[in-house]
Order: sequence, then C-alpha cells, then structure tokens
Amino acid sequence: MHFKTIFKSLKNKDMLRRVFIILGILVAYRLLAHIPVPMGNASTFKEAVSNLLEKSDFSSFLNLISGGGLASFSIILVGLSPYITGSIIIQLLTKAIPSLEELSQDGETGRRKINQWTRMLTIPLAIIQSIAYIFILYQSTVSANVATEFQPTIGDWVLSVTAMTAGSVILMWLGELITEQGIGNGISMIIFASIISQLPTTLASLGTNLFDTTNGSLDLFGWIHLPVNPVVFWIIVCFAIAMLAVIFFLVKLNEAQRVITINYAKRVHGNTSYGGIKSILPIKLIAAGVIPVIFATAFLSLPALVGQVITSINPENTLGSTLTTMFTAPSASNFQTLYPDGITAQWFLYPTTYFVLVIMFTYFYTSIIFNTNEIADNLQKQGGFIEGVRPGVTTAKYLGKVVNRLNLFGALALGLVAMLPFITDYLFIVFIGYPIGLSISGTGLLIVVTVALENLRSLDSRALMVTYDDFSNESEA
Repeated sequence: MHFKTIFKSLKNKDMLRRVFIILGILVAYRLLAHIPVPMGNASTFKEAVSNLLEKSDFSSFLNLISGGGLASFSIILVGLSPYITGSIIIQLLTKAIPSLEELSQDGETGRRKINQWTRMLTIPLAIIQSIAYIFILYQSTVSANVATEFQPTIGDWVLSVTAMTAGSVILMWLGELITEQGIGNGISMIIFASIISQLPTTLASLGTNLFDTTNGSLDLFGWIHLPVNPVVFWIIVCFAIAMLAVIFFLVKLNEAQRVITINYAKRVHGNTSYGGIKSILPIKLIAAGVIPVIFATAFLSLPALVGQVITSINPENTLGSTLTTMFTAPSASNFQTLYPDGITAQWFLYPTTYFVLVIMFTYFYTSIIFNTNEIADNLQKQGGFIEGVRPGVTTAKYLGKVVNRLNLFGALALGLVAMLPFITDYLFIVFIGYPIGLSISGTGLLIVVTVALENLRSLDSRALMVTYDDFSNESEA
C-alpha cells in the first residue's frame, strides 16, 4: 500500500469530493438505523426483538450486518440480507443454467442485466422476510401479554412491510452510490460500517466487568494499586494480544493463495509469432470467503426459527420448545436461562454442529464457484498448459486435487474463526463463571479484515490515478 500517495491524493478536489460523499452516505445510513417501523409501540417490539436475538444466532448475525437495525426495530430491520440472498441465488443459478452463464460472460451488458435481475429479486425477498419478522415479533409480544391492547389492521401490516422493504431497497441504493465513487464496494462498505458501529457495545461490556471490584482490586507488585477487577484485567490484556494475533492470522488467511504457473505454447502465423509466454493461475486458500459461514448460520438457525413460530402459535406444543432449545446458540444473554448449573453437554452441541457445517459448505460452495473442468477447457483452447500435466481431463483432475488440499486447511481455518465467540465465551465461563459476550464475532472480524483490505486496494488504485501526473512530472524532472 502507498499510504503516502493516499494522503497526497486527498489534496485533489475530486478525490476529496468522493471521500466526503461516501462519508455522508454512511452517516445517512446510520441515521436510518434510528427510524422505527410504524407498527404500534416501537418499545414494545424492541422487547420482542431482544428475545428473538437471544434465541436465534442468525438473527444476531442479521443484527450485526444491519448495524443494530434489528435490535432497534428500525426500517432497515431486514438490512441487506435480501440483496445478499438474491445475489447468492442468482450466482448459483448462473452456474446451473447455461443461458445465464453465457449472459454473465457477455461483458458489461450481461453483467448489467444480471445485476438488474438481482435487484428485482431483492424486493420480493425483502417483502417475505419483513412479513416473517413482523409475524414472529407480534406473536412473541402477544404470547408475553405485552401487546394485547394493540391489534394491527391490514393497513398497519401493509405500511410496516412497505417501510421495511423500502429500507432494504434504500440500503441497496446507497451501496450502489458508494460503488459509483470508485473507492471500494458499496455493499461491503455498509456491512463494514454496520459491524464497526457495534464496537461501543463490546467496549461498554468490557468496561463494566473491568471496573467491577466486588471481588477485589488489582495490586501490582505491592506498589501500584488499580481499582479494577484483577481477573478481568488480565483476561482483557490476554484478549487484546490474542485479538492482534487473530487479525494478523486473518490477513494472512485472506491473502493466502497457491500460485500455479501456466505456460502458453508458441504459435507462428506468417511472420508473427504468438504465445511462448508464462502466466499464473492464483487459487485462494478460502475461495468461498465468508459465504459458508452465512450458509451454516442460516441452515442451523432455521429449526430454531420454526420452533419460535410453533411456540408463538401454540405455547403448549413441546416440539417448538424442543427445537428452540436444541438449536439456540449459547451466548451471554441466554447463558443463565439455559445453563443455570453451568456448562453441560448441550452447550457443545451447537458449536460442534456449526463447525461441521462450515466445513461442509466450504467444500460445497468452492465446488460451485471454482469449476475445474471449465478452467481446464479454457486453458486448452488458449494453448495454455501446466508443466508436467497433460491438457484437458488430466489438468482438471490436477486442479481439483490442489483445490481439495487447499479446502482442507481453509475450511478448518474458517471453522476456527467461526468458533472464536464460543471459545472466548468458554474461557470467560471457566475463569469468571459467566460469558461477557462479544458484539463482533470471528465472522464479523473476518468481514471487517476482508473489506478493509479490499477498500484499501481500491483507495490505493484511485490515489495512484489521481497523482499520476505528479509522478510523471517528478520523473521528468
């Protein structure tokens, strides 16, 4: 990264304008997170949201990427999840339907059509998700006897669903406005800002436990006395060191790749020769990114959501309570309720299943986005080959073998990152008897690191373009 060039580029009016536009859009996005859904008493539904967050890890993840929009019952409650889901569906269909695959390879025109279809698919997904959340929240408040005086009409439902759908569409539009500035991907940047906005929650939680001196204060070597909890103090110090190590690990994990050298055969047409050069084929260690974690979270949280719906409709149904209990992620908010006697065997059920699903979905999604047969065919058509490997089927098998080896380590590493919240909770339970809860999970931290690196690259590229004339003048001088 050319940080000196980046700071120098801020003297350019166009560059400065782009940066301020992005900052203004992010401020507008954070303001939207505080506009409540027009559905009865907002504070009543906030209580239901709190209960929902305690019972569903997927809801907690949605709250994370919506910047707390779910917890505050704002119009951006569904956030960007409909757009992300629509993008994943279109991407899977592009690989499954040959006509869509051809369209995706048809340059800028094809990509624009696919993007337009993604936007169109986002709207019905946002409507469905809005109806589902309002139904679950309302049934939760009714079952708790806190919303009996409010009976929503059809007009209330239409207004609320419309507001939430509009909020999701507005976020998608704001993301595209950021992308147009040429400094990073807008959708990723909004998710990045959402996760970062949760940092005060973590700091407040750590501060509350740090300055709780009920069980004594810190005494260093008999000559320094600090009014802090000694156990929590040393845990925070170790946690800070571990956090730096994790960030370093995530950067290396995100940048890790296997580089395969591609040779191109020399061809002669008339008096002109072509080819005879070498190129590279980089294969990322985790080609699937954080998609496997999102898939695993959604898949594992579906039974819990179904259980909540069943319980909301019929509180006496044991199936609903069983599903909710078995598939609820252990966290600081529900630890005392679900585990009054401390950690039990059930505490390890969700993390273990989660870890296995992350590995499975890593292999599954990588096999979809990295088609070894297609790459081998393209290399063969272009006259490219891997040294020591025959073109065609043998090349496809070789690439498949390399990808599977990378996936083994990549999937285990990604699963370990996804386990960080459970690992830290377990350590806190062992040392102080209860988890404190972290607003930024391993998944969130991975998203932050990935998006930060990509945005820095985009900012660096834009800065080099802006200051190109200055470099040219300096070289001429």
